Amino acid sequence: MLAIIIIGVSFFLDGILSNFLPYLNGDLSYFTPLLTIVSLFLVYPMYSKQKRKYYLTAMITGLIYDLFYTNLLFFNAILFLIMALVIEKIHKNLEITYIKTIVYMIGIITLYEGLTALTIAIGNLVPITLEKVIYKITHSLLLNILYTEIILWIINKLPKKYKKIPLN
Repeated sequence: MLAIIIIGVSFFLDGILSNFLPYLNGDLSYFTPLLTIVSLFLVYPMYSKQKRKYYLTAMITGLIYDLFYTNLLFFNAILFLIMALVIEKIHKNLEITYIKTIVYMIGIITLYEGLTALTIAIGNLVPITLEKVIYKITHSLLLNILYTEIILWIINKLPKKYKKIPLN
């Protein structure tokens, strides 16, 4: 239940922040939100014994994200599912510590933006360059890393039965 709350809050914050921050090419805020992707990474340990439920949550979240924010039905549903698979591999194969979580978050954001750009380029939806992708990645790191810090702090303040993120 806590995982759904974290994802839900992140989802709504994504919408609220993108309405108030500049989101035009060349005028992006350094606080470009990708909070829903951040939350998918942070809540994975809460689904450690329910992988199918985690994948379903990621896909449904992506589908709702498509309906509310992108108007590209199934685009983020598939992308969030791919990200969930990558997140699972990170959690299974790499050590998760506080600092490494921040590094992994940078990788997750970069991968998400890279996959989005690759899909847009392959589909020839809009002209896209490597410079634009790097610009978008750099302008989304600050807020998302800050959000990661806040969520980790909140989870560490919760009673032990809710703490599922092992941080050394």
